[in-house]
Amino acid sequence: MWIDTHCHLDAEEFDADRDAVVERARAAGVTMMVLPAAHTAHFAAAAAAAARYGFAYALGLHPLWLQDATADDLARLREAARAALADPRFVAIGEIGLDYFVADADRERQRSFYREQLRLARELGLPVILHVRRSADDLLSELRRIEVPGGIAHAFNGSAQQAQQFVERNFKLGFGGALTYEGSRRIRRLATELPAHAIVVETDAPDIPPQWLRQGGAALRNEPAELPRIADVLGRLRGISADELAALNRANALAALPRLAAALAAAR
Repeated sequence: MWIDTHCHLDAEEFDADRDAVVERARAAGVTMMVLPAAHTAHFAAAAAAAARYGFAYALGLHPLWLQDATADDLARLREAARAALADPRFVAIGEIGLDYFVADADRERQRSFYREQLRLARELGLPVILHVRRSADDLLSELRRIEVPGGIAHAFNGSAQQAQQFVERNFKLGFGGALTYEGSRRIRRLATELPAHAIVVETDAPDIPPQWLRQGGAALRNEPAELPRIADVLGRLRGISADELAALNRANALAALPRLAAALAAAR
């Protein structure tokens, strides 16, 4: 059984064929997904998709969705997260973090919202699902000040030293479609050299499509059904079988997101 630890199944890109997407994923062996919400407007859709298909979800404010966010959005997140504690499918605060890839990003605004969401996670005793893009040092800096139970650093592409610091704070590092690019030397090296307990696999569907979905410079929509093939690349890099990697991914996902055990039990 495969767990996709990061999939935006509630995204509008799947509105036309969401049932078929889930069927293809299950046929490929992906029986659990974690669906991180990115904005207050997405909270209900993520929770509804998790309930409909028997998956898990997280609630958070994504750094690239903060341009119109206010203190009211933080209040709505707090209210929604507190209410969701009664739902076994709710597993984390996320997707939150910092994104410095965009040239005109308001870094202090992002850090302010990130800090408040870390405080909420600490208050509720929840792990976090982190968005990390050219921002690992600042993410870690805030984690030193506001400690949380851990979580997943999604789509990790930092240095080995940064990776170690996340691992020391009980984070797993997510590897997905970028791992399949031959030019992703640092990601491949990290995926090969990190300790086995530090890695999880993900798709970030519909985003970060693997190499085989990139044709003539265009990228096709990513799907959770691609997870086993992405994982096969990781397994070959690490020299382990698909069954071994699937079991490792499950154990690590449960360690990062303890409430996922209840979601798995509810899905049976």
